[in-house]
Amino acid sequence: MSDRAYWLQTMLRIARPVLEALHHRELKIKMPSMNGSGEVRSDFAYLEALGRTLAEIASWLETGSRDGEEGVLREQCAAWARSAIDAGTDPASPDYMNFKEGFQPIVDAAFLAHAIMRAPTELWGKLDQRVKSNIIAALKQTRTRKPFFMNWLLFSAVIETALFSIGESDWDSMRVDYAIRQHEQWYLGDGIYGDGPQFHWDYYNSYVIQPMLLEIVDRVGDKYEDWEKLRSTIHHRARRYAEVQERLISPEGTFPAIGRSLAYRFGAFQHLAMSALRNELPQAISPSQVRSALTAVIRNMIEMPGTFTDDGWLTIGFCGHQPDIGESYISTGSLYLCTTVFLPLGLPAEHPFWLDPATDWTSRKAWSGLPFSVDRAVAEFHSG
Repeated sequence: MSDRAYWLQTMLRIARPVLEALHHRELKIKMPSMNGSGEVRSDFAYLEALGRTLAEIASWLETGSRDGEEGVLREQCAAWARSAIDAGTDPASPDYMNFKEGFQPIVDAAFLAHAIMRAPTELWGKLDQRVKSNIIAALKQTRTRKPFFMNWLLFSAVIETALFSIGESDWDSMRVDYAIRQHEQWYLGDGIYGDGPQFHWDYYNSYVIQPMLLEIVDRVGDKYEDWEKLRSTIHHRARRYAEVQERLISPEGTFPAIGRSLAYRFGAFQHLAMSALRNELPQAISPSQVRSALTAVIRNMIEMPGTFTDDGWLTIGFCGHQPDIGESYISTGSLYLCTTVFLPLGLPAEHPFWLDPATDWTSRKAWSGLPFSVDRAVAEFHSG
């Protein structure tokens, strides 16, 4: 089996239960909503599953293959995804989701908004006006609460950026400006942002910060001169962080179990995967070595016994079923952030990422006595 076929099979194994249940408006009946301690998170778990699943699958739905068996699967999943969005945002639906109670909906409305921006044709243009109106109303409901003073500022900013992208004139540039300015203040150097005023050893630069910052400045960066001046700088930092992420993957295809939210599994490499999708990898890193490294990580995690329930839902764990590593905010729905590693499925099958032969990644070369490139911290880059 080719790497692309394996990635597609694995992505669908994860995403299909969510999409199919929502298509039939049965997600609240079928998906578990417990956290690692057995506490019910039903107020939030369903929007988590929708937003996080679509945030990845969007790239494949938008630019994936239209041909052959993959094309048939893509078309079916695109229809299910539109049906899922309808089910989650229609007030009359039994699967209607919570966008206004508590703080957590700010997070997952942002992942849904990010998905729409990643698939503007499949997940927006092909919707009827009723569904579009419901989405706009749902996203705007999150404005009633303020995000926490950390990476959450980007969730509000992404929601407003999406509203701008779909043509809403009342998008709030202040929320966007606040997120950009604060993260500029929280930049620590060598491609890394703090998650708020303090640094945390975790993967939130990849789960949230770098991917959402890039999306924001690429979508609305030209609206104000000071945003535009930061765009090249933010891209420069992102390339360095992708370089660091690639080096974090061990010769065996593992990576350090550091920081919170480890139950997002290989979602820890969203940024590296997104850099490959956008053809923005550092010059020293080939697309095929990223594919090879990420394939090793995916295999190690997804093939561990206990990763799925008997009904096909993800279980809480880093590698297998490890409920003790699930923080109080982690529920079944949260786990679907792992799907963001599959973003390169949006690249055509003939792209070098998929077509070039398997290549050793940096740590495999280093620990095999083979030549590998010297790593250097990057100097800060200022555009404008």
